[in-house]
Amino acid sequence: MIDRLLTITGIAVLVLAWAGPLPAMVRGSFAAHMTLHMTVVGIGIPLLAAGIGPLVARRNWLRSQLALPIAVSIIDLVVVWGWHAPALHHASRTQPWALAAEQASFALVSLLVWLVALASTGETRRIAALAGAMALFFTSMHMTLLGALIGLAPRSIYGDHLQAPTGGLPVLIDQQLGGVIMLGIGGVIYLSGGLVLMARVLRR
Repeated sequence: MIDRLLTITGIAVLVLAWAGPLPAMVRGSFAAHMTLHMTVVGIGIPLLAAGIGPLVARRNWLRSQLALPIAVSIIDLVVVWGWHAPALHHASRTQPWALAAEQASFALVSLLVWLVALASTGETRRIAALAGAMALFFTSMHMTLLGALIGLAPRSIYGDHLQAPTGGLPVLIDQQLGGVIMLGIGGVIYLSGGLVLMARVLRR
């Protein structure tokens, strides 16, 4: 029952994120773009992964050994940092197909990270928790670093994207707000997940 509720809630958050007002706001606001990103990978996907994790564990679709957390964490790093490169970032904020591709890739790699962290059986729970904590800690580190670089940049990284941003904020302030959102939502949630899994390992 709890698994089903988590799954439904996660899907509902994703639907609200993608069908709500945020996608239409990304063209004029970096902060809105980052809010969309964090809503997907920091709220919707973790809830969905928590809901379907037991099913994935029973089917042995993912085995949380050492190589797998490293692989999915590196893939997540490449995807997230790649889409924040100025050229791809500009495409995602101006072309609907690019935004769809960006959001799909964010969701997929984030789901892999969270399933590695949460999909375990009773027999593999300790090893899976340790491997999952490693994946979440690494993701938290690179997300925190990216958020800090964006938020503390002395000039606009994406200054050429818009001449007249919406939302009433100057471009640099909008960018700094987006960096804070990444730090406050993404970095904190992934770090918290890793700490919870490490606590599980230590208890056992």
